[in-house]
Amino acid sequence: MRFLLKLLVTSLAVYFGAKLIPGVVLEGFPTAILVALLIGFLNAFLKPILVILTIPITLVTFGLFLLVINAVIIMLADYALTGFSVPSFIKAVLFSIIVSVITWILEAIANPKPNKEQAE
Repeated sequence: MRFLLKLLVTSLAVYFGAKLIPGVVLEGFPTAILVALLIGFLNAFLKPILVILTIPITLVTFGLFLLVINAVIIMLADYALTGFSVPSFIKAVLFSIIVSVITWILEAIANPKPNKEQAE
């Protein structure tokens, strides 16, 4: 059940991210679900390898190189799926940031943390 909620939240973030950034093409919500699945798969299997291989440059850039890795994953999703298109690397970086922020907000709404006062 948690997987389905995470998939729905990420799909909504992808959908709204595509609407917010001019030039990003997404052919409907079913494509957003496919994009979310593919990005999740790439984040699970490819991103750890890329992070390990780029540790020196990530340290030198104080972690900002992780934005480049996220954009590469978005560009790979663009390449692999029809119905999803990101026109440039810069747009992929912006899309990645917006999807991350929207996902964070929606997950905070879906899973509110109890206050310490409520827990006692």
